[in-house]
Amino acid sequence: MNNVNRKSKAIIYTLLTIMACGLMIPLSKACDICGCGVGSYYIGILPDFNKRFIGLRYQHKSLLSHLGPTGNRTPITADETYQSMEMWGAWNIGQRWRVMAIMPYNFNTRNIKGSGEQGKKNGMGDVVAMGYYKIFEEAKGTASNKMLVHSLWIGAGVKAPTGRYDASERSNAAQDSPNNFQLGTASTDFMFNLAYDVRLMDLGLNVNTTYKLNTENKYDYRYANKFTANALAYYKFNVKNKVRIAPNAGITYETQPQDVVFGKYDVAQSGGNSTTGIVGVEVNMGKISFGGNYQSPLNQNLAGGRVEAGNRFLTHLSFSF
Repeated sequence: MNNVNRKSKAIIYTLLTIMACGLMIPLSKACDICGCGVGSYYIGILPDFNKRFIGLRYQHKSLLSHLGPTGNRTPITADETYQSMEMWGAWNIGQRWRVMAIMPYNFNTRNIKGSGEQGKKNGMGDVVAMGYYKIFEEAKGTASNKMLVHSLWIGAGVKAPTGRYDASERSNAAQDSPNNFQLGTASTDFMFNLAYDVRLMDLGLNVNTTYKLNTENKYDYRYANKFTANALAYYKFNVKNKVRIAPNAGITYETQPQDVVFGKYDVAQSGGNSTTGIVGVEVNMGKISFGGNYQSPLNQNLAGGRVEAGNRFLTHLSFSF
């Protein structure tokens, strides 16, 4: 076995080990974890591009909060909807470097049917900038004369506190309500990512793991650190060498402990874990790419059952140049 193959296998083994360690994090309890509200940046399968791309993404997410002790609706149960329109893009620099940015504009709504109370927040969210380094990319033939291509990227980035944070949503440490209904976190946070893609001819698997390290904001609130892992299987259909269609399906797992206020008090209605199924499709027509996916919870334990995540939907349109 040559040195490249040994190196590739060692790196893949390291990636799988990191994923396994992340999945063994003790089952804690969440709110931000459900993919709603602040701090959720889903990447998924990137559009096809060689040099750079820019595009728009739309995300729609729903959430039930303030459920009763047994997960039932109460007079203070809130129906919350989180929508975001994001400008995003990436630029490959040379053969091994990539930079990426996401700039969201959020539309949050909340409806408490028991009291008729309604809330709405629209505005800029927290901007994210990421840098990636390609550890390896390899293409080789198999014993059955099929082409196997795989690559591994490692990345790190920062989330800036550009979104508005309303401190009145949490007036004291005794409040147990989830602090999810925000446009931003008011904190500078850090993200670390591993992305592995392997494809045998037209059948592929894309695996992403992300660890988000959150800091305390100036209002003495710290959203908990968050681990996310997702795997998407896809198949590429080539239509007359002009259009590539890639249906995909997979799963996402998220886990995070409870948020903390004043450096020592856990927020009861926060933390947790969830597993979400994903089905979608990606289409490439030369320089134009578009696609979307539907995400539905398969299993969840959020805030001890006091929070319930609903289905999510994402769609995008991108242009490479």
